[in-house]
Amino acid sequence: MRRDDLRHARLVGAASTPDRLIEQDRLIEHDRRRWQSALVLSAAFALALWLVRTLEAFAGTSFLHLGIYPRQWTGLAGILLAPFVHGSWGHLVANTTPVIVLGTALLYGYPRAARIVVPVLFLAVGLGVWLFARPSYHVGASGLTFGAMFFVFAIGVLRRDRRAIALAMIVFFMYGGMVWGVLPGDPQISFESHLAGALTGVTLAVLLRDADPRPPEKRYSWELEREAAEDLEWVERIEEGASPGSSTRLPGA
Repeated sequence: MRRDDLRHARLVGAASTPDRLIEQDRLIEHDRRRWQSALVLSAAFALALWLVRTLEAFAGTSFLHLGIYPRQWTGLAGILLAPFVHGSWGHLVANTTPVIVLGTALLYGYPRAARIVVPVLFLAVGLGVWLFARPSYHVGASGLTFGAMFFVFAIGVLRRDRRAIALAMIVFFMYGGMVWGVLPGDPQISFESHLAGALTGVTLAVLLRDADPRPPEKRYSWELEREAAEDLEWVERIEEGASPGSSTRLPGA
């Protein structure tokens, strides 16, 4: 390798570090905006649930008849309406935080898949309850939260990239106890919607595990600087011992 080539390689290696840092900053900013958008959308859905419950209270009426009543044609409308209706303020409070946290994890981690996951969860959970649940009105957003939790956890296990694993660990640490909600227990709780959500979430995770591109590996500034320094040191050592016409190759050549 000629000395001029070695000097050029050294300059390119040194100049690439600022470019890498700029690209890293751009990715971080994009990531922040995506997280904020996911949080806003999830909070907006939670707010809609509160507005429905508030309207119900001010009207002095009950919207339970808008829920899903299995195997009754009049109960089919509940497939779309039931997640917005809650049996009590306590029921709504219990669902609010999971809606925001799990919704944010889903929309932030898998924005492309979420375009399919959200509507499919609405339809599949509601239809599963209508077909197989006990004859009673089933209401609440817990079927959606179960679907989101099982989706985020299962897809994290399948993809195993850094972001997917982190999100899976977060949702399991916070809501891992939801696993027991798929089993029959309190007759006032629709375990059928929980089970339908869980099965739908896992199925969608398997089908959509590659819908979103895997995030680039995060590189810290000190790593980039160290790599640049190592490259410069390598080039200088080669330059010192290189002879005209030698065929020494640069890393990656």
